Amino acid sequence: MSRIYDALQRADLERKSTQEAEDARIDEPFAASGAEDMPPVKDDVVVENVALHPWNLSKYSLPTLGDRGESIEQFRGLRTQIYQFRDQAPLKTILVSSGMPAEGKTFVAANLAMSLARNKNNSVLLIDADLRYPALHTILGAPNTIGLTEYLAGTTEVNRILQRNQNSRIDEAGMTRSIPNLTFISAGAGGDHSSELVANHRIEELTAVLSPHFDWILIDSPPVLAFADAIDLARAADAVLLVARGATTPFDVAQRAQAAFNNSRILGFVLNAVKDAPRNNSYYYYYGRREAESTLHGRKDNGRNG
Repeated sequence: MSRIYDALQRADLERKSTQEAEDARIDEPFAASGAEDMPPVKDDVVVENVALHPWNLSKYSLPTLGDRGESIEQFRGLRTQIYQFRDQAPLKTILVSSGMPAEGKTFVAANLAMSLARNKNNSVLLIDADLRYPALHTILGAPNTIGLTEYLAGTTEVNRILQRNQNSRIDEAGMTRSIPNLTFISAGAGGDHSSELVANHRIEELTAVLSPHFDWILIDSPPVLAFADAIDLARAADAVLLVARGATTPFDVAQRAQAAFNNSRILGFVLNAVKDAPRNNSYYYYYGRREAESTLHGRKDNGRNG
């Protein structure tokens, strides 16, 4: 009996040893994504030397580029509410997210950034952290050859991923806007391993290094109920702004999205594409030829900053 017992023990040890070796081989491709293996983040950022590229800004997706109209005023209203939140507690870096895709988070992030940048005293940084399905570079008409993905992977440094619009002024019919104070970090190559890249804490180091150079930092994240990236990204932000789509987003999805960020300071919901809503505390925007209305609802301050 003792021989059988000893044989079973040896077999079990061999099995465990083989499994550990296999696990180590499986983990090898992601070993480089550990923060401890990355080169340190350099703090010698020179914002004045940011690379300039000829952006082709989308009038369709950026109604805040206009000189007048309800979209301008209503995004100003949203901007004013953001200012009020900052008066109550420190606020600079805002993560913009949603529960599910196609609720308008990228649209809101881009236009809020433009609205903030229209104040020439504001230096604004817009980051596309939706590494799987980036869209901000398309809205801005900006290059996406190198960006956040490469930085998080440790293959480039912060000075190489910052970019601004080469044309400091846009002069077209009904649109005249100077935005030299808007800086952009595109998503870069992206890929299937974005969760591992985001989880290595380099995004927190990045925002810490860049924070002294900007008045506002907006991060467009993946939808929180679809991908885990948003939770890791929220650690780099002072607060979260959630977006839901009127008559589309189920109430339980909005509740689950809010609960997912229960360790973060939540500013509230931007209720997107709502028609015939009360005008108090709301804003209109034009998305193409269709008028829609959005409202910032349900301010909720909780978590570490609030």
